[in-house]
Amino acid sequence: MTATTRTRLLPEERREQLLELGLRLFSGSTIDEISIDRLTEEAGVSRGLIYHYFGSKQGFREAVVQRAADDLIAQTAPPEGDDPIAKLLASLTAYVDYVIAHHEGYRSLVLAAAGGNEAVRGIYERARAAMIDRTFETPGVEDLLADTPATRLVVRGWVAFVEDTVLTWCDSPQGVTRGELARIVTDALPALVGIVR
Repeated sequence: MTATTRTRLLPEERREQLLELGLRLFSGSTIDEISIDRLTEEAGVSRGLIYHYFGSKQGFREAVVQRAADDLIAQTAPPEGDDPIAKLLASLTAYVDYVIAHHEGYRSLVLAAAGGNEAVRGIYERARAAMIDRTFETPGVEDLLADTPATRLVVRGWVAFVEDTVLTWCDSPQGVTRGELARIVTDALPALVGIVR
């Protein structure tokens, strides 16, 4: 075990450092496995400082999940361009890459949201709603998606399909490449919306 030298940081810098370390832990473990002991060792801080910034172990975990959700939304933002399908493909490729990079943590987020953790469920639902709204607000997508209650229902179901398909692929790719996976989940949206039309 290596002792970490303490570095004096401004409060916002320290909080940011702790969240970044928490995100790194989140990438390879479940939410419940995010270790405060490991975090304090790597950051060179006391447990008391974690509680000072986040209130509790659960408060810290929720802050890490919120940061992960914010990062997911930012990393999957559609690029500039005129072709809505190309934008959707780029966004979904970024989503696939995010899930690959944070597989264990992302899976635990989905499971926690489906389970009894209300705070995590709230974070998850807000992130999902933001991505659904962004799908409709992306310039050029109005020809593909009319913003109606029926279409929103279909898009919400499609998001669940994408999530489950990508997580299943991460566990067992079965000869499907990353590019093929991104194309499958992208092409599914116009096909489903076509049913509503």
